[in-house]
Amino acid sequence: MWSDIRDVYRAAGAFALACPLLFLIPPLCEMLQHVVEYRIGMYDSLAAFKAVANDNSRMGFGILKVVATLLPGYWFTRFMGNGHDVRAAHDFRAFGWWGLVMLVSLLLTATGLFLGDILAPLHLGKQAATFVGAGYNIATAVLGIYLTAWGVAWALGNRAIGPRGSIRIMAGSFWRTIGYVIAGALPLMIVHYALGYGALGRPPALLWPMLTLDALVVGLLALTLAGASFVAARHAAAKKQVSLA
Repeated sequence: MWSDIRDVYRAAGAFALACPLLFLIPPLCEMLQHVVEYRIGMYDSLAAFKAVANDNSRMGFGILKVVATLLPGYWFTRFMGNGHDVRAAHDFRAFGWWGLVMLVSLLLTATGLFLGDILAPLHLGKQAATFVGAGYNIATAVLGIYLTAWGVAWALGNRAIGPRGSIRIMAGSFWRTIGYVIAGALPLMIVHYALGYGALGRPPALLWPMLTLDALVVGLLALTLAGASFVAARHAAAKKQVSLA
């Protein structure tokens, strides 16, 4: 397992150097959100951060950032799945079909982000709304684990593996996949949040270098998350003696 994780992080660094334009798409979207956050005073203090955390303009750019962080699921999967071949990463012939997988992920994520507004007409109590939100997040996370092979296979151009086939492949690899996702996300998430909270109240001369570094960390995080999904699906498919390509 740890050799797979090392492979993900090494591939992320190699990809960032080999395909800088693709790598920079998530960081640029992250920087756009930082600009919006700065303009609404989010970095003035911790109190200001809490006050505008759900600002509509920030949430709008949040959706853009979600799209940007999902996109490496295509090109980085192809990069890892084809022996770090840069040409494979730039081959977009399978992008249309993989885009359907991304659309499903985006709809589930957007529903989670705006679940409070969706539930508002039901006039649920705070405790009930919290329970429903937690249940939704758990359900979508579990579903995402079992659909991992679907996204990887379609990114590699193999449309023979759909949602049902993905569930069959990932069955028996649930906890290992969670381990891959945690290992691929947690280290960079810690740095991401440390930079974000550390930037609060800082002067612009220090604030913007911290936010720029944070954006680059988000770019790497988008890759390692995609890479974690790839190695999880690769391991599960090998157990079931199925080819993802």
